[in-house]
Amino acid sequence: MHATTLTPAYTRGVNPGTETSTDPRARLADARLYLCTDARQDTGDLEPFLHAVLEGGVDVVQLRDKSLDVARELELQALVARVAQEHGALWAVNDRADVARLTGAPAVHMGQGDLPPDAVRTLLGDGPVLGRSTHDLGQALAADADPRVDYFCVGPLWATPTKPGRAAVGLGLLRAVADRAPATPYFAIGGIDAGNLDQVLDAGARRIVVVRAITRAADPRAAAAALRRRVEGA
Repeated sequence: MHATTLTPAYTRGVNPGTETSTDPRARLADARLYLCTDARQDTGDLEPFLHAVLEGGVDVVQLRDKSLDVARELELQALVARVAQEHGALWAVNDRADVARLTGAPAVHMGQGDLPPDAVRTLLGDGPVLGRSTHDLGQALAADADPRVDYFCVGPLWATPTKPGRAAVGLGLLRAVADRAPATPYFAIGGIDAGNLDQVLDAGARRIVVVRAITRAADPRAAAAALRRRVEGA
């Protein structure tokens, strides 16, 4: 059972019970570390894992597991929602506007091949934070210019098994985006870990999305805390 007496390694810049603490866009503005995780069906520890990484400093958590049927995903999204809300963090649904609507998700993320922003807003309204994947400069600039998009991701910087067949875009794209100083928050994504994080920060990123750097860590809480400190200090 999760020990509720643990002190978080990172305290978010919101006060529980205030309007700011429940505003997804305010939370997004402060977000630096975004985690995508599968359902951890091999270890059966999704709930304690989520508590650990959120205590460590993860700001946004997204359940992304293509092996789940819809019924199971709805069940697990409810768990993710409960744990994220306990820690004052955002939680995001990947690809599925229908799942986001049914679960009342505060954030939803769409790839270039998923529903476009206008369709997402038609289905979900203006409430949820909307994220968009981008893989070239044109897509990034379009996301930055679109008032319906609240954040976008730039990548994958390195090839990653979570996106098989997706070519790496490299750090050059990240530098090009950073040079244009987008008004919209953006996250670097794709193969980022403790070993290459300095390169990502040097290229201009101040927000990152990680997967294996935390999900495969021997101590996920410590891994999240270390990444958070480095990004926040950049």
